[in-house]
Amino acid sequence: MDVKIIFGISVLFSLTSSAIIAALYVWPWLQRKDRNTALTLLVAPHMFLRFLGLSFLVPGVVSPLLSHSFAAPAAYGDFIAALLAILATVALKRRASSAMGAVWVFNLWGTADLFFAFYSAARAGLHPGMFGAAFYIPTAIVPPVLMTHILIFRLLLGGQRERRASRLQVSLDANSPV
Repeated sequence: MDVKIIFGISVLFSLTSSAIIAALYVWPWLQRKDRNTALTLLVAPHMFLRFLGLSFLVPGVVSPLLSHSFAAPAAYGDFIAALLAILATVALKRRASSAMGAVWVFNLWGTADLFFAFYSAARAGLHPGMFGAAFYIPTAIVPPVLMTHILIFRLLLGGQRERRASRLQVSLDANSPV
């Protein structure tokens, strides 16, 4: 079987299984948590997983044919995402007033970084073999990481809807005759 097909199937199945696990198990479980705890549980793993992108810069791990124009932005984008995850996790744990802002910055950066890496890889015409031992990053790590970003957006946007609904209810209560 062609390596590009194997690569595509690996990414597709990893993304599909991540979405199924998120829908059936993770999302229902998170909904029983308070928003701050749920966000912490989703952001914290990025502190560890996003550093793996630095392996794109390690000779011997990736092929010497791996384009530096792909490897450097992917590696440093992941590194920045990991640092932002650390800041967001600490802010969430301390319930700092900046926590939600930190989560937004992390999540926007982290999601954009993943999409940019996919775009850059496609644009550069990378062959899956160029990833070398790092083949597992785009096939097994990135899809579930992307799914956590989607869940984080869902929590962030859901919290905004809840606050708007709460303000509307307060407004309705204030205007209703007693």
